[in-house]
Amino acid sequence: MSGIFDVIYEDGDVVIVNKLAAVPTLPDKSGDSSLKDFVAESRPGRFVEPVHRLDRRTSGAVAFAKSKHSLAALSEAFRERRVTKTYWAVTERAPEPAAGTLRHRLIHDKRRNQAKAIPANGDRGGDVAVLTYELVGRSDRYFLLAVRPLSGKTHQIRAQLSAAGFPVRGDLKYGARRSTRNGLIMLHARELSFEMPDRRRVYVTADPPPDEPLWEAFVEDPQNVN
Repeated sequence: MSGIFDVIYEDGDVVIVNKLAAVPTLPDKSGDSSLKDFVAESRPGRFVEPVHRLDRRTSGAVAFAKSKHSLAALSEAFRERRVTKTYWAVTERAPEPAAGTLRHRLIHDKRRNQAKAIPANGDRGGDVAVLTYELVGRSDRYFLLAVRPLSGKTHQIRAQLSAAGFPVRGDLKYGARRSTRNGLIMLHARELSFEMPDRRRVYVTADPPPDEPLWEAFVEDPQNVN
């Protein structure tokens, strides 16, 4: 389904796709077709259910279980944080320092579907959002970060980077100056790794959407991306 998703890994238990368009992972109140709809259309009559979600305007790797058994096992792995995720984020400002850890408490406004990140003040409670980031590339005006969320909160990366002073390019909801042409924000689920119930390790890398020249510039210049 070129333009919406590409399959980047598949076995008997899971199919992992690279989400390339601004569609919701699951059906929502907008009524728009979802990533699940498109994946299901490509394999009629078969069980497919996303194990986790990406925001509508975020691209990258999404894992779909191919049976109820694998769905239960993989959902448990995500809940217990036995899954490794790395995102690429292109930001409008350089992070200071160039690498670090962000800790915030997120306050969600359900009406606006937005999260506000406030300092956690050393609180280590279970509802504190934590991520690490590292500056790995730069262009004349934008900066490429590798981000690893250590918790799984809604809008976590977007809200935390914005609160730290370096919003994601194209993310108007969280302080970006302008939108992008393809309707996506420049936050991309780049790497995903987890262990299957039979102890096989699955690792995938998802390429950024091909219709954004800035992604292409970062990917093609080996001095920009580590």
